[in-house]
Amino acid sequence: MSQTYTRSEQFHAVTASFLGWTLDAFDFFVVVFLFDALAEQFKVSKHDIVATLTWTLLMRPVGALIFGLLADRYGRRGPLMANVIFFSLVELLCGFAPNYTTFLILRALYGIGMGGEWGIGASLAMEMAPEKKRGILSGILQNGYAIGYLLAAVAYWLAYPHWGWRGMFFLGGVPALLALYVRSKVPESHAWKEHRLPSFTAVLRSLAQNWKLFAYLVVFMTFMMFLSHGTQDLYADFLKTVHGFAGSTVSQLVILGNIGAMVGGITFGHLSESWGRRRSLIAALMVAIAIIPLWAFGSSAGVLALGAFVMQVGVQGAWGIIPAHLSELSPDATRGLIPGLAYQMGIVLAARTPVIEYQLKSRFGYEWALAGFEIATIVGLCIVVLLGPERRGRSFTTRAPQPPAASTA
Repeated sequence: MSQTYTRSEQFHAVTASFLGWTLDAFDFFVVVFLFDALAEQFKVSKHDIVATLTWTLLMRPVGALIFGLLADRYGRRGPLMANVIFFSLVELLCGFAPNYTTFLILRALYGIGMGGEWGIGASLAMEMAPEKKRGILSGILQNGYAIGYLLAAVAYWLAYPHWGWRGMFFLGGVPALLALYVRSKVPESHAWKEHRLPSFTAVLRSLAQNWKLFAYLVVFMTFMMFLSHGTQDLYADFLKTVHGFAGSTVSQLVILGNIGAMVGGITFGHLSESWGRRRSLIAALMVAIAIIPLWAFGSSAGVLALGAFVMQVGVQGAWGIIPAHLSELSPDATRGLIPGLAYQMGIVLAARTPVIEYQLKSRFGYEWALAGFEIATIVGLCIVVLLGPERRGRSFTTRAPQPPAASTA
């Protein structure tokens, strides 16, 4: 095989990708804990602050397109460093926002940075990971999202009482230091070198030639976004509004849920090596739908804690398979662009998830708004997964034979 990396190189590549996604997620979820504080600061409604999440999500495909094209044309390392510096700087500037309009613009710009990171990081990590360990490393990589959420909860619990909302955003400037680590420790992907195309036009032409696969991946990722954002974005507010929990209690429940997410991502990512990507995805979704009664309708902190933990085992268990699954399905020459752009185009279609759930709350109550949305999502997602292909274990080089795509259900 043409991919000959040392264990140290593989470790640094996966670590850099993991840290990039972790810190990116931290910067996104900071806002989730600050709805009330930001609404009071900028003299707007909480609905207006929730809407900034939508604009962040809407701009993510722009970042996926820009940085995905750069990653397939010029390699993984340089665009990854540029991306990390960009989103860190924008997050830092959010802490200086003097009014709502400025804050909204900055959150939209942040969406560009957030949208670019996943595709570059996933392609770099999966191209350098040993084929037989892609599943578990995929789970570890995607867990960066859950750990970023957890770190945001910890910051809200420990830092916010002392530093206020601006200090939370100032912490988001720290990830820029990751660029130094990438520059000094992470090698370029051999798979990219082997399959790189000569121009941006050639990359876009490859995307057009694979439009059917891309369309399927967009639908698939839309339902995956419904799954994650529907269970996470408003849950902290749900716990405060419906149950009247103090900020510290909310933080602790969210932290517990994200511990469950880490368990689920690694567990189902590992299982996907033996069970297959699609079968493991369905199994994780069954865990999530089974716990909805406790997650949404629990009447005590203990029951809700169990529900939050198990729900994220299932949700992030499914997500833990995604980096490997999308990388294996994508063409070699556009692995930086297609997985990331499909991932973020799914965000466009699912961007109003927190707003929709918040609106459903007034008609059906917060519990049924969350529960009903997720039941419909899981049923639809199971159908999409069963109808899709699978190429578990395929090589990313031209020197090894490629297994045929698994037949659809």
